[in-house]
Amino acid sequence: MTVTEVPPEGLTISAAAEMSGLSIDTLRYYEKEGLTLHRPGRSPSGQRRYSEDNLRWLATLVMLRRTGMPIRDIKRFVELYRVDGSEADRLAILEAHRVHVLEQLAEVQTHLEAINRKIDYYTSAVTEGK
Repeated sequence: MTVTEVPPEGLTISAAAEMSGLSIDTLRYYEKEGLTLHRPGRSPSGQRRYSEDNLRWLATLVMLRRTGMPIRDIKRFVELYRVDGSEADRLAILEAHRVHVLEQLAEVQTHLEAINRKIDYYTSAVTEGK
């Protein structure tokens, strides 16, 4: 997601959803649950307007969710982000999550190795059968 395309008045929720790869419902949910760093601004008609800062933060949320971080941990991270001097606590959340991601990565690597062994077996079986 590139936020350099955000006009000064911000983006509508539809445009922000498209740019972030999230659904409109997910954006509303993130806002309701306090996962957005700042609530998006509003146009004179009351429509949400997402700034560059909002979109940068959404990119962080997307990255954390795609790595499998639970919403409760993201929520805690966001709460701490709003507190000056909480860097050590935020670091601890990220380090714990990194351990989890590395465990998942090792498991996937094990599965990949098993698939490769099966491919080698069947490649040999097909080649020898010809």
